[in-house]
Amino acid sequence: MPIIVNGLETAVPADTRVSLLDFVREQLGLHGSKKGCAQGACGACTMLVDGERILSCLALAVQYEGREVTTIEGLAGDGALHPLQQAFIDHDGFQCGYCTPGQICSAVGMAAEVARGVPSHVTEDVTAAEIELNHDELRERMSGNLCRCGAHNGIVDAIVEVYTGRAG
Repeated sequence: MPIIVNGLETAVPADTRVSLLDFVREQLGLHGSKKGCAQGACGACTMLVDGERILSCLALAVQYEGREVTTIEGLAGDGALHPLQQAFIDHDGFQCGYCTPGQICSAVGMAAEVARGVPSHVTEDVTAAEIELNHDELRERMSGNLCRCGAHNGIVDAIVEVYTGRAG
């Protein structure tokens, strides 16, 4: 059974030790996702699997046989940027850009978690049907993605605009 990466089926790597990150970068030539710490601490390698965010540096590619993997390259569609990609540009949500693909993939996955009502560590009412993506929720949920350049304000502003409709 193949792995589906950005909608395209590809054979599972023969070497079962290959991380999903290395598979996507080295064998598929998709270099958007970055290898930052290779320890799951920085979030630069964040991808979506079946819509949920994962740290691809810690995942073996063979674990995702038959599953849908989306990288930063797979978010854009029909020749247009994903709304969050555009918002990162509009709000200067990057400086060096190294963490940007992981930040964006993580934010897309995070927004889906909020929409499904998945509570975080700071969610006040874990039984609430709807969770507000407020200041504390957003920062807690994105805390696994580091930006060493200090573009956090632009990142937060972009996420707030796209997922709450409010100006950042």
